[in-house]
Parts: sequence; structure tokens; C-alpha cells
Amino acid sequence: MTDRLAGLYPLHLQTLTQRHDRALAESGYDHAVIFAGAIRMAFLDDMPYPFKPNPHFKAWVPVLDNPNCYVVYTPGQRPRLIYFQPVDYWYKPAANPSGYWVDHFDIKIIATPEDAKQHFPRNGRVAFIGEDQPTPEPLLNRLHFDRAWKTEYEIECMRRANRIGARAHRAAERAFRSGASEYEIHLDYLQAANSTEEELPYANIIGLNENAAVLHYIQHDRRRLEEQRRFSFLIDAGANVNGYASDITRTHSQRDDEFAQMIQAFDAGQQELCAAVKPKISYPDLHMNAHRMVAKMLEQFRFTRDIDAGGIVEKGISSTFFPHGVGHYIGLQVHDVAGFMADRTGKSIPKPEGHPHLRLTRTVEPTHVFTVEPGMYFIEPLLADLKKSANAKYINWPKVDDFRKFGGIRIEDDVVVTASGHENLTRAAFAET
Repeated sequence: MTDRLAGLYPLHLQTLTQRHDRALAESGYDHAVIFAGAIRMAFLDDMPYPFKPNPHFKAWVPVLDNPNCYVVYTPGQRPRLIYFQPVDYWYKPAANPSGYWVDHFDIKIIATPEDAKQHFPRNGRVAFIGEDQPTPEPLLNRLHFDRAWKTEYEIECMRRANRIGARAHRAAERAFRSGASEYEIHLDYLQAANSTEEELPYANIIGLNENAAVLHYIQHDRRRLEEQRRFSFLIDAGANVNGYASDITRTHSQRDDEFAQMIQAFDAGQQELCAAVKPKISYPDLHMNAHRMVAKMLEQFRFTRDIDAGGIVEKGISSTFFPHGVGHYIGLQVHDVAGFMADRTGKSIPKPEGHPHLRLTRTVEPTHVFTVEPGMYFIEPLLADLKKSANAKYINWPKVDDFRKFGGIRIEDDVVVTASGHENLTRAAFAET
């Protein structure tokens, strides 16, 4: 498996250099200095926050846990890695650089952060990419726009991240079925993923019952629920390989009940959305198809009355039950950049009116990677607003009230656009576990 990454990495590096050559030339720079980032201390404390590397840095090298490093790139020259390796006994210093990627770099070891400057370019215009110094926006725009097209190396990293995530999701479901608390489910997920919390691409969302209606619920309740009080389980959790993320959501019912039937129907609808993915589709169109799917669910399971699915979307009722966007780009970041960019200059494509939380408005192309994650929830404040509106008459409120205890449903896969269709990284990963 590692040999495959070793074989794919040189072409990935070639793509990076080509993109930087073009972006630097167009924005008037001779060199790029890309900072991994620094350790940040908690306010009035001597404990650091978990280190998260600059995504521009980890695109070049899979060094995820070592601050004060730099990649220095000059077009036409071998890229340089400035690698921080202090003499320390309070914390373990980073190990020597190793792996399939090291032979592609001129590596300079430094013992202190201040030593890095001696390895920076000494002439010409230098673009700094990282924290603490301003980064030229025209350069970033060009690099961010190009990042939407993933290399095969990047896609393979995300394939592997999906396999880890799928394995850990299986463990989390088993824990749920056994009666575990949210916190215990979280621990089982970490163990199956062989990850610490800091190594995950984002904080695990693990919600039992009503907690599934909180879109970013990360509290991890320690209490075990009695059998008669366990209704549903939503988990949104991913994994990380070489700095590339997976982002997977599944929903489960404790019983073979109507909510289980809803999950099955919702899964089929989500798969229809994925099946529509191909080059040149508009992501906002996919988002609106998700609203139509949710509207059909509301009609099919009798949460609405005296209105059809088209009317549910037209009157905005579907937005009460599906208030977020259908997905986002994914890669070096979970919510990867450039979702609104019309071109490399930074012009943006607006969100559809009435859909302020959509994170991607572009027309998708081969090797774009994004999530497809429709949801349907029973969110207390949104339902309260709906009940006060003119649309309240279309809602079967006794049925809605019966389902508040379930929280909601979300199903999410990571999808790669191919030349003629798509590859579902997540479904393939679950099929292997």
C-alpha cells in the first residue's frame, strides 16, 4: 500500500510545482516560503493548544506534528524543507525525516525557530504563506482555486482515510447497539481508528436521541441511557491520512420501527443524489435536488398535509427540516477552500437565495472531491419558528412531536468526480470493512 503512495507522490509534487510556478508568476513573486505553523499557548497558561499544520505546508510534505518547519520553493529549483529538530528533554523532538517523499527535498535541520531565516531566499520577491505574516491574496486565490482538482496521490490518501473511518464507524455502531454512552462510543471510535482526538480531522459528532438535532453536537455525554430511552444514534466522524480527511455520517435506529424505515428511505434518496454526480453538474442544483428529496420524505411519512413535495420546497418548509448545505469540498481541510470561486482571481459565485449555509456553488469537474450529506431534523427553535408562521397549517404537528425524540437523520459520503461519473469513496470503504 505504501508503495502505491510512493509511486503517486512524484506526479503530485510535479503538479504542486506547476501550480506554484504559475501562481507566483501571475502574482509577481519569485519565491514562496510556506510556514507549517507555530505552537500556541493557552491564555495565562503554559499548556499548548493542539498543533494543526498549515494546509499549504502539508500539501507538500506529510509532516503533521512538527511546528516551526518551512517549505521554500523557487521555480526551477529543488524544493527545500527546513525541518525543526531541537535538543529537548521536556518534549520529544521530531524524528528524522523519513519516507517516500524525503528524497525529493533539500532538507535543512534547524535547532531553533530563529535558525530558519538563514535558509530563506536572499533576493527577489518572497511570498510568505502562513500565520503571523500577511499572505498575498492574489497568490492565495490562484492556489486555492487550483486545489479543487485533486491529484491521484491526494485521492488515494482520502480513500485510505475513508477506510479507516468506515472501520471506526462499524465499531461505533456496535458500541451504540451494546448500550454505550456517547462518550464510550467516542472512545471505541478512537480505538478502531487508531487515532487520538487531536489526530482526527474534526471533533466527532456523536449524538443519541434529541442530540442528533444539534448539527455540530460534540459534548459526548457520559451517561448511559436506559433501554427504553434509547431511540436513535447519529455519528459524523472521519479520519486523517497524510493530512487528508474523510468525513462520514451515518444514522441508526435502536429498533425496527418507523424511524428505521425513514433511515432506509433516506439512504436510498442520498444514493440517488450521489448517482447524479458527474462532470459539469452545478452543485447548487444538487443541493436543490436534496431539498426535493427531503420534501418527498416529509410527504411520504406524513409530516406534512394538504401540500405536495413541490410546494414544500417552494414555500421554504423543507429548510426547517434541512437547514444546512448538501455538502462541501474536502481534502487538506474538512471544509476545503474555494467552494465559491468562479475563477483564479477570486471572483465568487453567489449562493442560491434562501440557502445561506451552502458551502459549494461551483460547477464540478473531474477529480473534484466533495461530500454529499443531506439531512432531515427535528430542531426545536426552527420548529418553533415554523409553528408561528403561515406555513404552520401544512404541518402534521402530532406526528412531528412524536419524532422530536429521534433528533434527525444525516447520511454523508465522500465522492470523487470522474471523467464520466463518480467514485464513492465512502461506500467502497464500507464494502471493504
